[in-house]
Amino acid sequence: MNAPIANPGRVTLNVEGAIAYIVFDHQSARNAMTWAMYDDLATACAAIDADPSIRVAVLRGAGGKAFVAGTDIAQFQTFTGDDGVAYEAKVDRFIATLENLRVPTIAVVEGYAVGGGLAIANACDIRLSATGARFGVPIARTLGNCLSAANVRRLVAALGISWVKRMLLLAEMPTAEQLAAIGYLETVATPEQLDGEVTRLCNRLLEHAPLTIKASRETLRRLVQASDPDISDLIHACYGSEDFHRAVAAFGSKNKTDWQGR
Repeated sequence: MNAPIANPGRVTLNVEGAIAYIVFDHQSARNAMTWAMYDDLATACAAIDADPSIRVAVLRGAGGKAFVAGTDIAQFQTFTGDDGVAYEAKVDRFIATLENLRVPTIAVVEGYAVGGGLAIANACDIRLSATGARFGVPIARTLGNCLSAANVRRLVAALGISWVKRMLLLAEMPTAEQLAAIGYLETVATPEQLDGEVTRLCNRLLEHAPLTIKASRETLRRLVQASDPDISDLIHACYGSEDFHRAVAAFGSKNKTDWQGR
């Protein structure tokens, strides 16, 4: 399962102020993920979780031609059924790690978000895209494998069952413009406008209460798994926070609350 490949690619982390940038860099294969890159992603997520100064994470593919075009097919040459089960379980763990990241996440999609790349973008809280980008899981006409139930569940929760059926059964690759029309993408911008849109979204998130964002993200995650989850811990954390009491005291004034996340 761990056959070496010529170019393992890499995932890099760069922190600028309160914003962390995760970049998928395997441009010879449209940023397709290798085992090493999945491990790099987990390491980046752990570093972000350990740094309280980080408040937003932006995920993007290097080169502007693709976000992530699945998992590198060169790694599947000797796969068995057991390897497939282990691989899907491993991908589930990486996607769950990203989904559970401490800070809100923004996926910036240029070119293709395919297979595992779509799973990564889908695990992010907000997605924006360059014009003409394509999204999908065309495995019914390419590899003949399948996704884990957990990743199908995540896609259905975000896209709706009709679009997921079209992606999985018909191998359709909808455009950014089509998915923006159903609310899956925050915005679709020209390549020249994309950086400005990323900055705009990051600034909006940084202006808002971190504990409210954290509670809202976690509530939504739990609702995907259960219809009536217990969120008393999240409610307690928000109402018992210094941020909440400062905001209540300042309510009605023209001054913005200086959110501290505690």
